[in-house]
Amino acid sequence: MIWRARQFEFTFPRPTLLMGVVNVTPDSFIAASRFPETSAAIDHALRLVDEGADILDVGGESTRPRAVPVPEEEELRRVLPVVERLAGRVAVPVSVDTMKVGVARAALAAGAAIINDVAANRADSGMWQLVAESGAGYVAMHMQGIPETMQDAPKYEDVVAEVNAFFGERLAGLGQAGVSPEQVVLDVGIGFGKTLEHNLQLLGKLDSFTRWHRPLLLGASRKSFILRAAADRSDSVADRLPGSLACACWGIGHGVDIIRTHDVAATRQAVRVAAAILSQSV
Repeated sequence: MIWRARQFEFTFPRPTLLMGVVNVTPDSFIAASRFPETSAAIDHALRLVDEGADILDVGGESTRPRAVPVPEEEELRRVLPVVERLAGRVAVPVSVDTMKVGVARAALAAGAAIINDVAANRADSGMWQLVAESGAGYVAMHMQGIPETMQDAPKYEDVVAEVNAFFGERLAGLGQAGVSPEQVVLDVGIGFGKTLEHNLQLLGKLDSFTRWHRPLLLGASRKSFILRAAADRSDSVADRLPGSLACACWGIGHGVDIIRTHDVAATRQAVRVAAAILSQSV
């Protein structure tokens, strides 16, 4: 299985790819991961590469629950200087985490190689046409609703079946827009329009999403369901790292190829140990 993102190519199976989060925002849900100033964001990104990040995911608009959309001009102001400077300095691909076609187009022109699209549930094909024209890698994530309202009583008859159906529809639509399957990564969208039970059901059935023969990305890092799953009285984001690592290790044993994380060094060690154990269990 191959994933192509412009000049980059990854062949699977291979060691788990780590996507390091670079939030160029003042309001992301993890205060320690907010780097609204360009220089601070770049310094953080370079640290993530030193820690073992295989991809840098730059975002200028928070998609936490209840997040209010950012005007395109403001998102561009935040993201473009970071993407441009990183793309000319690091050897790993730069991803742009955006829902806006205009931001994606400008970021690709600035050197980005991947579009991480939490709004792959969109009805129009403009983003997909851009992916086809540019040869960019594309992360298609499942979300019920929009960030501002997605946690308002999300409902599914069968969340695993419905996310699988969504992936089938998206892959068909992407193909019709001219996107090669080799450009596409799938993300079940943990925490995006899901209750605790939905998240756990998706994690428990990650293997079912390998049917599409595309790399799977898991983004559970520091999300609030972790403490609820652990029945932990704490509500601190700082206390969510152990659960995040548990999700990462579970994921790589059940079909996940890419882990999106705020904690690259810790995640790298955890998944490498898990992979070493798994290699002896075959």
